[in-house]
Amino acid sequence: MKFELKTEKDNLSKSIFSVFFTFITISFLIIILSISFKLGKISNHYEINYLCKLLTVDKSSDIFNKLSKLSKQTSKQKIWDLCIAYLK
Repeated sequence: MKFELKTEKDNLSKSIFSVFFTFITISFLIIILSISFKLGKISNHYEINYLCKLLTVDKSSDIFNKLSKLSKQTSKQKIWDLCIAYLK
């Protein structure tokens, strides 16, 4: 007959690994989300800059509509002021 004694050492190492793995996973998700939001802001900046350059060449209402959605400006004068600030 064989007698085995289970120790708590194995359970402790599993719980430490579980906590460590959870911490690493949450940290990775936070980093990915942060990068995603920053890339979104950079993309909006370059799109506004591009549309402002187009607006100086072609003054169509479609470009005004796109710029008003991106910049959340309602009047054409405010959009023009925004474009002048971007193009400086």
